[in-house]
Amino acid sequence: MEKNINYLLKNIGLLTLSNFGSKILVFLLVPIYTRLLTTEEYGVYDLYLTSITLLIPLLSLNIVEAVMRFTLDKKVKKENVLSIGIKIVFKSIIICCVLVIMNYFLGVFEIFNQYPQYFILYYSANIMYDLITQFVKSIEKTFDFAIASILNTATMLILNIIFLFFLKMKLPGYFLANILSFVIPIIYLTIKLKLWKYIKLNVNDEILKGQMLSYSKPLILNNIGWWITNVSDRYILTSMKGLSENGIYSISYKIPSILNVVQAIFSQAWIMSVVKAYENKEEKFISQMYVLYNSVLVILCSIIIIFTKVITKILVANDFYIAWKYATFLMVSVLFTSLSNFLGGILSATKSTKEMGKTTVLGAITNIILNFILIYYVGTMGAAISTLISYIIVWASRLGMAKKAMNLSINLSKDILAYIILIIQAIVLNIFSKSFGYIIEIALLLILIYIERKEIKNIFLKIKDILKK
Repeated sequence: MEKNINYLLKNIGLLTLSNFGSKILVFLLVPIYTRLLTTEEYGVYDLYLTSITLLIPLLSLNIVEAVMRFTLDKKVKKENVLSIGIKIVFKSIIICCVLVIMNYFLGVFEIFNQYPQYFILYYSANIMYDLITQFVKSIEKTFDFAIASILNTATMLILNIIFLFFLKMKLPGYFLANILSFVIPIIYLTIKLKLWKYIKLNVNDEILKGQMLSYSKPLILNNIGWWITNVSDRYILTSMKGLSENGIYSISYKIPSILNVVQAIFSQAWIMSVVKAYENKEEKFISQMYVLYNSVLVILCSIIIIFTKVITKILVANDFYIAWKYATFLMVSVLFTSLSNFLGGILSATKSTKEMGKTTVLGAITNIILNFILIYYVGTMGAAISTLISYIIVWASRLGMAKKAMNLSINLSKDILAYIILIIQAIVLNIFSKSFGYIIEIALLLILIYIERKEIKNIFLKIKDILKK
């Protein structure tokens, strides 16, 4: 077990180096684009981004996920895995170009005809970046991946300042900065690791290709489900309340990104660890990691909810300030997303991708139904509440499946009590005045610390052991 913990901590350390610095830099961008872009312009960008997020798994048959999983398999040639992945990705880029050109002439979705060239470039750069970075992680070049991640965000920060602040390029500049932030790390990784040595265009391993697609195709359903749960509220909100309201709601997602830093770092390291732990049948290690991870997320979520108003006030322009109201519930939803991804790692290790997809689709259907009802009656807050309920459903269904796959030992009643307290925190911040509200918030945080006291103690003991070593 100690070997597994050291392997996980090593990867977390390297990924923290890249992600923490990267996410902080991205966080610093929020004041820039909330002051230099209108709520409507940011709403347009958000629709482009969310649409590309949907198209990538659809057009590429989600092959990036298969490249990640099969490269970790010791019995498979890594060169063949990457070569198959690149071929399918290039085909998806061609299909994307055809779709954008057809839409341009047919005018089916007029909003996407404003910047068609940026749509194609963003799609191409994004999917190539995903493919290359997932492969690099899988061959355990985590340090190089960390450097690429830092390059990604540093490029984004510098170019956004140049294009938006100095050159006043507005939305086209924002698009261009993000596109180049993918291209620069791709060039770095390709040259540094000589990735061309792994690419063999004449590879014709139909058996491996079939296995990869059998793994990745069910995940299309999973990705579409996540996409619907994540962004269907944006489309429904735009149609019912307008682009400006969607721009504000999109900014509310930026506040929970603090918690997303922890989630992103851990999830990337966990997928590599859980495969090894599952192969060695170390279920106790997996259970311990879930319990500790859950405790960290609960306490961090509680603290960030308390400071949501302060963080929003510092980061965004006045037109966007109301976003804090929705961020409180989205914060709790990120916790359930994180736990769902953890459980998804278990299902991925067992190659139970069909089951994973079913849980996500269940959450997506719930999200769509609740969005139409709650946005109509409650407004933008309805979108945030719908998202939270959907993530809870995904988490609960995945937990049930994971417990069937292995002996996952957790104290569910204690966890549910902690989640209820977090939801109460979100409600309190929205309905009570500053002084009285904060007294309740701090009291609830102290209750959570008491509930999680055993796990917090274990975390500090593990940190102490690591420091000693």
